[in-house]
Amino acid sequence: MSVFVHPSAVVSPRAQLGEGAHVGPFCTVGDEARLGARARLESHVVVDGRTEVGDDTHVFPFASLGLAPQDLKYRGEPAETRVGRRCRIREFVTVHRGTEGGGMLTSIGDDCLVMAQAHVAHDCHVGNGVIMANAATLAGHVEVSDGANVGAYSGVHQFCRVGREAYVGGYSVVVKDALPFALTVGNHAKCYGLNTVGMKRRGYPQETVEALHHAFRLLLSSKLNTTQALARIREEVGTSAEVAELVRFIETSRRGVVK
Repeated sequence: MSVFVHPSAVVSPRAQLGEGAHVGPFCTVGDEARLGARARLESHVVVDGRTEVGDDTHVFPFASLGLAPQDLKYRGEPAETRVGRRCRIREFVTVHRGTEGGGMLTSIGDDCLVMAQAHVAHDCHVGNGVIMANAATLAGHVEVSDGANVGAYSGVHQFCRVGREAYVGGYSVVVKDALPFALTVGNHAKCYGLNTVGMKRRGYPQETVEALHHAFRLLLSSKLNTTQALARIREEVGTSAEVAELVRFIETSRRGVVK
């Protein structure tokens, strides 16, 4: 398959375009950009800096990938941006490159849907299969694990984590770590327990759902503090992989978790 570049597009001769890549009208592709096989840029897309766009990823009009971050400490260091395979990056999305202070990399995994006007700031790391709804915003250094869903117009504070398959409801303000497998909603956000519907839709066995349900009851509804709740979870719930992940997520939190 041949590469297509619209006559109105500005593509650096140093840019790398994979087999079957498509660059639409009025796009700008910088010197160090790399487009994977069959990557498709619709009109008016900007890909700048050391930015890689994975195979079969589709970027819609007016999105910008890899531009300099909105961080006053940034001094032009050659940081990178990576977007995985089979992603859909919708209109007006902004994904900024990393910084020296944050590891020099902003990354988005495979099979993600980033809806219109969403923002992924510098040094964020977004896992595989993540959905960010319209105008969802990640401040710098945020980590979003696989399968998580960040609702429309929600904001996640810098250095926070969103756990695996967490569901953050629309218009939420998340200033601590959002627990994996949980429903986290509100301003400021609160945790409302296990995302039971999401767990069933993803095919988790009933015993896993029940174990997590018990763990969340101990964590959120009992009169135990977090340390006591974790001890009871170990005693009463068992050691399934998902429960162990929940416990480990809490124990490794630096900002504290949303409860």
